Amino acid sequence: MRSDSRSARIQVLVAEQAARRGARVGVLDVCTAAVAALPVGGAGISAMSTTTASHPLCSTDTISEQLEELQLTLGEGPCVDAFTHGSAVLTPDLLTGRLQDRWPVFADAALEAGARAVFALPLQMGAISPGVLDLYADVPTVLSTEELADALAFADLATLLLLDARIAETGAPVDGALLDRGFEDLGGYRAEIDQATGILTVQLGVGIDEAFVRLRAYACIRGRRLADVAADVVAHRLRFSPDAEPTRTDEET
Repeated sequence: MRSDSRSARIQVLVAEQAARRGARVGVLDVCTAAVAALPVGGAGISAMSTTTASHPLCSTDTISEQLEELQLTLGEGPCVDAFTHGSAVLTPDLLTGRLQDRWPVFADAALEAGARAVFALPLQMGAISPGVLDLYADVPTVLSTEELADALAFADLATLLLLDARIAETGAPVDGALLDRGFEDLGGYRAEIDQATGILTVQLGVGIDEAFVRLRAYACIRGRRLADVAADVVAHRLRFSPDAEPTRTDEET
């Protein structure tokens, strides 16, 4: 979990970007805020999955857009590795010989597109990973310890926004999403959803991904926020069963 002060600062930077657009906070604001705060030239996010087709979600410029499309089309690159292994892939210089061997097609294509350094950060909530945040620079670049910590905090926030957006895409109300919550206790928000998903793996006898799908589906059907449903599961106000509809121990408002 990132420090509270760092997370708060990152949240303010992202909210400011959204205010400039005159829109609700979204993953594009995470990308633009990251570019403004870090020594990078552009950023992009791709939604990724092991069961459905991956696709680019947003990018800040033409080069970052090309990098997202290249990696998903070629099936190789920092973004793909970060998602597959669940860890950050930091590439200070694409001209490094071993990277040419690791990504024989992507490395040359990325260099031609105008990227020299690429940093891929998986969007993760426990075992759930809905995508990857990619940052690029047009010169060889090494992120300092503080800069990397900030980049990871941007990735944390993008994860929460992306998971909330999945609820919104189904038509369920999001009640102002994270912006109206004032970004309160995002660490607790992430941990509670992760904890609820773990509880459902036991109650339903399924894997972590299926448990999250069931949690999200319940929120969508009931028109409730994912975080609120997770809180009910953790507090034992809501119990799931493999053979029956979920049951509550109190009246649902």
